[in-house]
Amino acid sequence: MPDLSAFPITKKWPARHPDRLQLYSLPTPNGVKVSIALEETGLPYEPHLVDFGHSDQLTPEFLSLNPNNKIPAILDPDGPGGQPLPLFESGAILVYLASKTGQLMPADIARRYEVLQWLMFQMGGVGPMFGQLGFFHKFAGKDFEDKRPRDRYVAETRRLLKVLDQQLTGRDWLAGDYSIADIATFPWVNNLIGFYGARELVGFDEFKQVDRVLQAFVARPAVQRGLKIPARG
Repeated sequence: MPDLSAFPITKKWPARHPDRLQLYSLPTPNGVKVSIALEETGLPYEPHLVDFGHSDQLTPEFLSLNPNNKIPAILDPDGPGGQPLPLFESGAILVYLASKTGQLMPADIARRYEVLQWLMFQMGGVGPMFGQLGFFHKFAGKDFEDKRPRDRYVAETRRLLKVLDQQLTGRDWLAGDYSIADIATFPWVNNLIGFYGARELVGFDEFKQVDRVLQAFVARPAVQRGLKIPARG
């Protein structure tokens, strides 16, 4: 049985199954990327809820695994060479899980880099821009009298949706076959029109290819499970 006692995070979130990959997360667009990928691959894992309402992400135990105090993060007891591997940043974790399992990433090198470019597109564009729109439309920023910041992110979100819509024309998924690029992107699209309530604001119904693929994404059983993991208390 693997010994994870050297990792301080296991003091706050004890591993009941130390032989399984440990997931520290919250069911947000970034968090569910990893739970969905784990559900898709079938890799055994144990989820732990990082409760932002109790500032769990700022505790010394969590910071020992991710000094950037963001979710998700993982601790894989069976990392490279059979040694435990701590890892943070959702994009890096998705690449790692794809490499570990041989799933959700093409074996062909050229196609692999096509997946990675769309993963980077999500990490650098879709996530940050959609998140800012959420702040200015749903959260504290909605009370700002000056709507120019909100409108800036509306315009950028629409631009990104147009890029996605063009890429998805004639394709089932972003890089052809279902991959970590889709797992990274579509939780954010789902959140944009769901939790953020920005469907009309961004004119989402114009982007018919994005909507088509979003519906295919949320219909997947692994996605339906992963969107609720870790369960909120």
